[in-house]
Amino acid sequence: MVIPVHDVNPVRRTPWVTYALILANVLVFLSTPGMPGSVTGAENLAQLCHLEAFMNRFAAVPRELVHGQLPHLVPTGKVGIGPHGPGCVVAPPAYRKSPPLSVFTAMFVHGSWLHLLGNMLFLLIFGNNVEDRMGHIRFFLFYVVCGYAAGYGFALLNAGSADPLIGASGAIAGVLGAYIVLWPRARVWVLVPFLIFLPLRLPAWLVLGFWFVLQAVYSSGQAVSDAGTVAYAAHVIGFLVGLLIALPLRAGTPPPPQPPGILFGGRARPRQVW
Repeated sequence: MVIPVHDVNPVRRTPWVTYALILANVLVFLSTPGMPGSVTGAENLAQLCHLEAFMNRFAAVPRELVHGQLPHLVPTGKVGIGPHGPGCVVAPPAYRKSPPLSVFTAMFVHGSWLHLLGNMLFLLIFGNNVEDRMGHIRFFLFYVVCGYAAGYGFALLNAGSADPLIGASGAIAGVLGAYIVLWPRARVWVLVPFLIFLPLRLPAWLVLGFWFVLQAVYSSGQAVSDAGTVAYAAHVIGFLVGLLIALPLRAGTPPPPQPPGILFGGRARPRQVW
C-alpha cells in the first residue's frame, strides 16, 4: 500500500472544517479509555472493561441500526469476579442510546493510534481541496452524509452483527471519492515500500483508484485475513457515495497546475511556475 504524503493542488482558503474534524478526532481519541497510553490499544483488564463500555455506548452496531435491538445488559466499565474468574461487569444501561446518533459519534472513535493517524493523514491531504471546492458548510454536510451512508450501508450488509463499527474511514472514503472525480490528474506525492520507501509523484486517479480496488477486494474477503474486523465494505460505499455527490461539481473545477508524468525521487519536487 502506498503512503500519501502531499498533493500538489493549492487551495484558495484555509480548510477550517478539515482542521476542526482532525482536532475533534484527536481529542476524542485522547479521551478514549486505555487508548492514548498505548500504541495498539488497551492492555489490562480494567482498561479493557472501560474501553468496552465506551465502545458500546458510542460505537454504531449494525443490529441496533437495522433492527433497533438495543441490549438489555451492557458493560459498566467495572471489573468483577465471577464463577470463571475476573471479568467485566454488565448491568442494564444507565443511559438511553440512539442508534442513528451513534453513527455520528462512531465517526470520531478510533481503535488505535495507527487507525487514527492513517485516517487523519488521508483527511488532511485530500480533505482541504474538497472543502475548498464545496465551501465550509457544504463540506461538513457532505462529510456527515458520506459517513452515514457508509455506516448504514455496512449495517444493511451485516444486519445481524453485534460488532461495534467505529472510525472516520467511511466519511473519509467519501472525501477520496470526491477528490478522484474532481482532480483525477492532480499529482500526489507518495512513499512506496520497495526495499526502502521510494518517493514518487503519481496521478490521483492511480493512487486513489488503487486504494479503492484494494478496499473492494478486501471487502469480498479475498487477500486479507482480517476482513471481519475491518469494515472494508463501508469504505467502498463511502467512496462511491462521495464520488456520485461530487460529480455535478466536476464541470466547474479548474485543473491543478501540475506537469504531467510520473516523477521519481528528487525529480518529484515541484518547480516554481512564474
